[in-house]
Amino acid sequence: MSQASQKIGWFLLPVFLLISLFSQAQLVKPPKWTFTLEPRDLQVGESASLILEAEIPVGWYVYSNDFEKDLGPLLTEFIPAESGDFAIATKLKAINPRKKFDEIWEGDVTYFMGKGRFEQPIIIKSTSGVVKGSLEYQMCSDLTGQCINYEQDIEIEFTAKEGTPKTQPSSEESSPTNSENTEITNETISKDSLITETPFSIAETEAVDIAQPIDFTAEGETESLWGFMVLAFLAGLAALITPCVFPMIPMTVSFFTGRSKKRSEGIRQAFIYGISIIAIYTIAGTAVASIQGPEFANWLATHWIPNVFFFLIFIVFALAFLGMFELTLPSSLVNKMDAKAEKGGLGGVFFMAFTLVLVSFSCTGPIVGSILISSAGGELVKPVLGMFSFGLAFAIPFTLFAIFPEWMQRLPKSGGWLNSVKVVLGFLELALAFKFLSIADLVYHWGILDRDIFLAIWIVIFSALGLYLLGKIRLPHDSKLEHIGVPRLLLALLTFAFVVHMIPGLWGAPLKILSGYLPPITTQQFKIEGGISFDEPSTNSPQEIKYGDLLKIPHGIPGYFDYEQALEAAKREGKPLLIDFTGHGCVNCRKMEENVWVDLQVLKRLKEDFVMVALYIDERLELPENEWYTSTYDGKLKKTLGKQNADFQITRFNNNAQPYYVILDHNEQLVAKPRGYNTDISAFVEFLDGAKKEFELRN
Repeated sequence: MSQASQKIGWFLLPVFLLISLFSQAQLVKPPKWTFTLEPRDLQVGESASLILEAEIPVGWYVYSNDFEKDLGPLLTEFIPAESGDFAIATKLKAINPRKKFDEIWEGDVTYFMGKGRFEQPIIIKSTSGVVKGSLEYQMCSDLTGQCINYEQDIEIEFTAKEGTPKTQPSSEESSPTNSENTEITNETISKDSLITETPFSIAETEAVDIAQPIDFTAEGETESLWGFMVLAFLAGLAALITPCVFPMIPMTVSFFTGRSKKRSEGIRQAFIYGISIIAIYTIAGTAVASIQGPEFANWLATHWIPNVFFFLIFIVFALAFLGMFELTLPSSLVNKMDAKAEKGGLGGVFFMAFTLVLVSFSCTGPIVGSILISSAGGELVKPVLGMFSFGLAFAIPFTLFAIFPEWMQRLPKSGGWLNSVKVVLGFLELALAFKFLSIADLVYHWGILDRDIFLAIWIVIFSALGLYLLGKIRLPHDSKLEHIGVPRLLLALLTFAFVVHMIPGLWGAPLKILSGYLPPITTQQFKIEGGISFDEPSTNSPQEIKYGDLLKIPHGIPGYFDYEQALEAAKREGKPLLIDFTGHGCVNCRKMEENVWVDLQVLKRLKEDFVMVALYIDERLELPENEWYTSTYDGKLKKTLGKQNADFQITRFNNNAQPYYVILDHNEQLVAKPRGYNTDISAFVEFLDGAKKEFELRN
C-alpha cells in the first residue's frame, strides 16, 4: 500500500461508525431566567417589583398569564413561599407579550418568544430578608407539538430602610378598583395540578407535594446539538475522500487559476465559492426543517412507507458503492450547471459550487441523507445546523486549495485507494439499510427481522468487510493489492473485534453499545441458560393482558399495555403505577432498557415495587370503532392504540418525548417528577425509591 493510501486510511476511522451515530436524542433546554428587585432603594411598607426575565430557546415560546385560565394552556404563575419578609401586592403582570388566536384551544392566548418579562409587585415587610418562591410556567413548540411544564425556584436577599407604608398602590395597574388586580395573599395562591382533562380518567384531585428525585439536566440538549454538529462536520470531511469528490479538487484549482489578475480578487472569489457551497447545503437543511412537524416526524420515523423506501435507497447506494453499477445524475442537468459556471463573474463562481454539489451527489447523497433523517423529529434548528456543519467541512478544503493552489503538489494521487473507500462505505450502507426495515417490522409486527436474525445479517456483512480490508475479497474496479498497510490492517482488526462482540448477542447478550440500533431483546428467538431473562413474565392479573399478544416488556418485567387495566392491577396489588411512554422506533427507549433497566438493582425494583404499563405511542393497531374519540388537543379522531397513547401523554402530562416515565398513586396523582432519557443508573434508582417512599407515606 502506498504512503498516500496509508495517510488516507486514517480518515476511515471516523467514517466507520459515523452514520449510525447520528440518531442521538436531544433533551430540551429550558429558558434561562434572571431575577432582580426594583427599585434598589427599598423601604419597609412600600411596594417593589420582582423582575423575572427569560431567554427562551429558539423555536419555543412561554405562555403568559393574561388570558382565560380555563382555555387549556398552563398560565405562568408566581407561587410565594410563606414569609414575614414580604407580601404579594397584586397579580403577576406580563410585560408586552404577543397575542394570537390558537385554533387548538379555540381562543386568544398570549405568549413570549425569544425573550420574556414578568413583574411581580410585592410589599416589603422587614428591613432585611429574602423574597422566596417558585415560578410555574409552560414552554411549548408548535413545530414539535411538545409542551413542557417547569418550576423555577426564586430566592433573592434584600435589605430595606424603615419607612411609612402607603395606603394603596401608586400605579394604575395595581389599583384595587381593577377586578383582576385585587389583593392576593400568600394563603390564596395554590398550585394547579400538572394534570389536565383528557379522555382518560385520571382523577381531578387537589395537587399534593411530590418527591424531588434527581431529574435529567437540560444541559444535555446543548451537548447533544453540539455533538450532532461535530458529527455532521466529520461527515463533511469524510465525504472529501470519496471517489466522486476527491478528483474535483484539481478541477477546482484549475478553474480558479488565472481567473483573476490580482491575488486579492482571487481570494475573494475563493471565499464566495466556499460560502456558496455552505449556502447550498444549508438551504437544503432549511427546506427539511420547514416541513417538519409532530405528525410528519412521527410518520417519517415509524410508517412502513418511508422506512421501506429508505431501506431500498440504502440498498441501491450500497450496491452502487460495491461496484455493481454507477449512480450519476442526468448529464443534461450537470452540463447546464457547468455551462453557467463557465460564464465567469460571481454568478459563475456560484454555479461552479453548484456543479460540485451535483457531481458529488452520488457519493455524498447517503451521508447527507443520514444527517437529514437523523434530524427528523419536528426540530427547527437541528437539520439547518447539521447541513451547515456538513457544508462548512466540505467547503473549507476547496476554498483553501482555491487560495493556495501550490498545495496540490502535496495531495496523494487518485488511485485504487479511492475505490476501497467507496467499497467500505458500501458495506456500511448495506448494514444500515436493515435498521430502517427493522423499524417497519417492529411497528407493524411483521416478524421478519427479529433481533437474532438482524444480528446474523450484521455479523455476515461486517465479516465480509473485514475480509475485504485484508484483501481476501476483490470487487469490480479494485486494483490489484500486493500488500496492505498498517491503517488498513487496524481497520480490519477493529471490524473483526466488532463481529466477535456481536456473536454473543445471538443468544441474548445485551450488547449495550448497540442498544437502540438492534431490535429489542423481546424479539430474541435464541436463548441461553443464565442469560438475561426475556421470557414471558407472570402477573397477578385475573384476566388476560390486553394487547399482550402483540407487545412485550423486556427482562421478564411483569406489566400491562392498557392504562385502565394497569391501574386496576396497581390498586389490587397495593403498588404505585409506573407509566412507560415508549415506542417501537424509539432509540433512546432501547438504550434505557438495555443500559439502565438491565442493572440488577433497577430490575429488582421494577419487578417487585411497581406495576408497569408500557404505552407505545407508535403502535398502529386500530381499535374498535366504539373506542375512537376526538382529541381535545388537536381536534383529530384517534383510531389507533398509539395515537390514543400519544394523546394521553400530551393532554395529561404536557409532553410528547419518549422515553418518559410517570409514577402515579391510586388516586392517579403524581408521586414523583416525571423523568425523561437519562442513563444515570443511580439517579434512576433514586427516582424509583423516592416515588415508592412518597407512595407509602400517602397510604
